[in-house]
Amino acid sequence: MLGKLARQHDPNVLVGFDHADDAGVYLLTPEQALVQTVDFFTPIVDDPYTFGQIAATNSLSDVYAMGGKPLTSLALVCFPEKGDLEILERILAGGLSKMIEAGCTVVGGHSIRDDETKFGYSVTGVVHPKKVLANSGARPGDSLVFTKGIGTGVISTAIKKGVAEPSWIAAAVDSMTTLNKKSAELIVDKDYKVHSMTDITGFGLIGHAREMALASNVSMRLFSKDIAILPGALDCVRAGHVPAGLKANREFAECVVGYEAGIPEDLKMLLFDPQTAGGLFISIATDDCEQFVIDLNERGVQARYIGNVTESIKPLIRVY
Repeated sequence: MLGKLARQHDPNVLVGFDHADDAGVYLLTPEQALVQTVDFFTPIVDDPYTFGQIAATNSLSDVYAMGGKPLTSLALVCFPEKGDLEILERILAGGLSKMIEAGCTVVGGHSIRDDETKFGYSVTGVVHPKKVLANSGARPGDSLVFTKGIGTGVISTAIKKGVAEPSWIAAAVDSMTTLNKKSAELIVDKDYKVHSMTDITGFGLIGHAREMALASNVSMRLFSKDIAILPGALDCVRAGHVPAGLKANREFAECVVGYEAGIPEDLKMLLFDPQTAGGLFISIATDDCEQFVIDLNERGVQARYIGNVTESIKPLIRVY
């Protein structure tokens, strides 16, 4: 809808909404720019504290995805008028725990009465103007690295239906409450030749890969055997625990995808699974890729090399 409105022309906007980037970036000085994002959603787990943690992790991720450092946040709360305030307190406490871990100060917020609980944050961070990692910088010859597994959408659907196995829930919650802080800090500290980055969230792995490919005018090859899959995710797909968002993502984006023979249908579906607080999808110079993955793994990040960037050809994305 923003695209239908009159365009504002401000030379200090380094990254706007033109290429569906993760956050906006606004130039302050030659040495510093603001990174701004906002995200909130309905509960996807039963425990209020965990829900707060997931919401905070998800909101912070967009700043990390731009190569930025989160500084401050504002809480966004929708809560029933007659709801149990102890539940709200636990949600806020969970969110605060992750903001503290990120070194991001909660400076306030806003709440409204709503029949359905919703929670999240607006987050502001900083980044050097010359080190912004937009989704438009991927180059032919780059390698593609992904820092988490996929499957939180289908597992969350199984949770809502009351049929998720405890081990599936534990793995999904661990993924959704793990900050992308270590990955982002390594990129800033080690001067790796990272050309483009985004986080995999609501549009799924294919959806966000599509955005990067289109913004960068490149194509991509993804190796399905190397993509990490959360425990239980394929079981959920086979059992029909498929969120509406997955179906919408597939209907929208599959037209740019080509599959090699033998890719199972359940895996094809999972590539479109909408993620919450997903991992970073990184386009990096191939000569840096191996050491980059090793360094991430040593820091406890389950990063994997999952594909390559090529010149722009059809199909835009080919899955092997």
